[in-house]
Amino acid sequence: MIWPFSLLGALLGAWLAGAGGALLGVLLGQVVDRRLRQGWQARRTRPAGPLPLRGDELLFVLLGRLAKQGGRVDESHIRAARAEMQQRQMDRAQQLAAIRAFGRGKSGQDNLRMALERLQGQPEEGRLLLAACWRLARAPGRLGHPERELILQWGQWLGWSAGAAEALDAGREPKRPVGSERRYQEALQLLGVQADTEPAAIRLAYRRQLSRHHPDKLAGLGASPADIQRATELTRALHEAYLLVRERHGFQ
Repeated sequence: MIWPFSLLGALLGAWLAGAGGALLGVLLGQVVDRRLRQGWQARRTRPAGPLPLRGDELLFVLLGRLAKQGGRVDESHIRAARAEMQQRQMDRAQQLAAIRAFGRGKSGQDNLRMALERLQGQPEEGRLLLAACWRLARAPGRLGHPERELILQWGQWLGWSAGAAEALDAGREPKRPVGSERRYQEALQLLGVQADTEPAAIRLAYRRQLSRHHPDKLAGLGASPADIQRATELTRALHEAYLLVRERHGFQ
């Protein structure tokens, strides 16, 4: 079949060099036509651009990116990612897709800001993403500053304030009221123990102090009413101090 450039080449070749030029023009024209046709077909079949990240793919890209934030991915990050797959009851094909997305996230090649900003106005979707990110970030047993800052940045792109994003971190320590640290130190001093004292030793110190200053014991020794009143107040303070220290150390 003679294509338009083949015909044009034949006419030009015939005008310049007769029949031999016409044949050469046809061959050159066919080459040009073939290249143009291949280029046109490639443009028609080529995707307009990368598909936007959504759903589970976006989640595991985020988790992969977050796991790499600290410098390397360790086994605790892998376990946390597997736990997210189990929580979502993924089948084998979905798990393989999640693993690929996790590896893709480690490369850092995606425009995550664009993907997250698309979810503004979808608070439930954002909540699920951020909560999963906090879980993975805490998987090694500690929360690094780079990981925390990255999650807060993602929260900002989702339209969340820093406080709202941090509230989704189930592993964070609750903020203590102003002055609680001072009361805790005073409680330790009153009981005669240190912050790293074992629970059994704290219980023993409390019982000793209670026995020494109990008002009934002082009354039996003939103490004055004023001394008994002071002992009663000290006993109450010892009890409150013990409750505070026990709560802070997490034992019964």
